[in-house]
Amino acid sequence: MSCQSDSAQKATYIDLFSGCGGLSLGLGNAGWHGLFAVEKDPMAFSTFKHNLIDGKHAHFDWPEWLPKEATTIQNLLERYPEKLTALKGKVDLIAGGPPCQGFSLAGRRNAKDPRNKLSDEYIKMVEIISPKYLLLENVRGFNASFRAPEGKKAKKPHSMIVKAKLEKLGYKVFTDFLCSADFGVPQKRTRFIMIGVKKDLVDQKFENPFEVISRSRRDFLKSKKLPLRPVKVSDAIGDLLVKTNGLTYHSGSDKSGFKQVDYKVPSKPSKYLRVIRKDSGKAKPNSLRLARHKLSTIEKFTKIQEICKPGVSLSDQMRLEIGTKKQAITVLNADEPSKTLTTLPDDLLHYSEPRILTVREMARIQSFPDSFDILGKYTTGGERRTQECPRYTQVGNAVPPLLGEALGFTILKIMARLENG
Repeated sequence: MSCQSDSAQKATYIDLFSGCGGLSLGLGNAGWHGLFAVEKDPMAFSTFKHNLIDGKHAHFDWPEWLPKEATTIQNLLERYPEKLTALKGKVDLIAGGPPCQGFSLAGRRNAKDPRNKLSDEYIKMVEIISPKYLLLENVRGFNASFRAPEGKKAKKPHSMIVKAKLEKLGYKVFTDFLCSADFGVPQKRTRFIMIGVKKDLVDQKFENPFEVISRSRRDFLKSKKLPLRPVKVSDAIGDLLVKTNGLTYHSGSDKSGFKQVDYKVPSKPSKYLRVIRKDSGKAKPNSLRLARHKLSTIEKFTKIQEICKPGVSLSDQMRLEIGTKKQAITVLNADEPSKTLTTLPDDLLHYSEPRILTVREMARIQSFPDSFDILGKYTTGGERRTQECPRYTQVGNAVPPLLGEALGFTILKIMARLENG
């Protein structure tokens, strides 16, 4: 699926709602060149900047007029209208995933959630910049109807409203669901994907992008030297066990402070680890800090691991037995890809150790390489939870980089065929 044509050397993109940079990392690895990214949370943007603007994964020609700092699309539209208009027709791709909490099937779906309107800002940027291609990623619920009050007609899925608006702007829009596990990610994370192409580029021989990606899947996995079968969780995080690595000091006091996994690079890494550890040498990844679990919590987690079927959420009866009101709690199945990660670290328990995952283990399950540092606070609680984006949230919200790379290759492939005939 490698596609290093002339167009790949010049292919440019803007990432809207970039988060910590999962999609941008994938696009960069596929051969795309970034212009700029928009992310409103300072913690998520600090991770993005550290890795993708200043660090070893850098591939942005950031414009001088735009400060390298957290911002919003609204701010961009208000402060730099002429600069954005000057980009009209000069950008190949606008990519992004508008925040999705209002659509999530896992949360409280709310048609009136103000975050649902952020896709309109995405559309506004598309209208001004008029890129050749579009890529939009969201949760499955983006394509599900909101339940209507009794006697009223169900509202159209938000995805169909967005699709109609983009078609009005002159795009042929294709939509489908993709499961990350099909592209080497050790996680059953299904996402709604929208790919748009300028109508005047589409000819009679034009092939649905999702047929291209389906046909190219095996070649993509082979090019990464990844197995064709789904990657198991134990192949992704089995080298991060406390019992084989031991612990070392992280922060706080010796007695009550935080410890972290004292990582030792394995002598026989799995195929997946070879991809994740590429270019890391003997370097330890960051974000290996362990949660400080109380003894009672460890005992509860041990009991959950004993009675719970791995990979299946606790039943009502089990929750009663353990004495927890928490709705979603699952022990990872070591021999399968993980369930979809969320931004709440205690939704998933480790498969063999009585603890939640470290941020690095979550990053591994999302397919972030070990050379990608996650920055910021580890967690936040209370009211700040809705305002801040700590490390667990950054990773849980991200587009898996391997999925981003497969999508990036697909669009480059389409581009090469349309431009070279």
